[in-house]
Amino acid sequence: MKKYSNNSRIRSALMILAGTGLMAVAVNCVFEPMLLVTGGVTGIGIILKELTRNMVGEEGVPIWATNLICNIPLFIYAYYYLGKRFVSKGLLSAGVFTVYLGLVPINTVLPSQDTILNTVFGAVLMGIGLGLVFASGTTTGGMDLLAVILQRRFPYWSEAQILAIVDGGIVIAGAVIFGVENALYALLAIFIVTKVSDGIMNGLKFAKVGFVISEKADEIARYIMQQTERGVTRIEVTGMHTGKHRSMLMCAMSRKEIVELKELVFSMDSHAFMIVTDASETVGEGFASYRAEYTIKKEKS
Repeated sequence: MKKYSNNSRIRSALMILAGTGLMAVAVNCVFEPMLLVTGGVTGIGIILKELTRNMVGEEGVPIWATNLICNIPLFIYAYYYLGKRFVSKGLLSAGVFTVYLGLVPINTVLPSQDTILNTVFGAVLMGIGLGLVFASGTTTGGMDLLAVILQRRFPYWSEAQILAIVDGGIVIAGAVIFGVENALYALLAIFIVTKVSDGIMNGLKFAKVGFVISEKADEIARYIMQQTERGVTRIEVTGMHTGKHRSMLMCAMSRKEIVELKELVFSMDSHAFMIVTDASETVGEGFASYRAEYTIKKEKS
């Protein structure tokens, strides 16, 4: 159990390092040079940098500094009112992301001459990075953390609704400063980022579920448990056409294992009936372990 826990921590740390690195590359090498305000603290950073050019240095306030300044009060508040466990992992990822933003050079030479291709490229990088960070069970703070804090003050609003309002306001501010065309590209980037990050998260937890109805259910179940070390659930079912009572087996497996299961079932019973469906997320024994992302500390009465 301890070895598994250590492996899980190492895996999460590597995902955070890789994810925040990709996010920083997307911001510094695509979004910032293109002036795409996609919401979040980095969006505020892009706006602030433009407004402070030649005021605070020739280039203005760097994005990494804005990210640091905005996150400090949010994490302090979260520490005192939401609990230590809430902020511990998020503080690590936010810190690493800030360091990456400071280390990755601002690249004014974009990968393509096509604005749409550059937008898609940056959004895919950001989506993969976010997906890896979210899949590790944490966030990089910023607007996500602000949404959680505000939700405590406005419980009739969901975190997603608050986040949409805050990010929407940042995007509108970007449209006012950089123009509507840039805002439209930013909206395209937001859409792609959301789809890619969701795909990364679901892909890491994706599995197949097989349902098998067979006269040899006991024999098939024993073989599955012995050869694949997967658990099998028996469900008693009744065929409405025949009125016969039978056992249906249910088993969650990986993509590769489900192929082996089909070959096994029909080699043992050519008259078996099998349904294979997708499971967008599998959590528990044999699959990803459940990690509570946020543990809110109750206020003392």
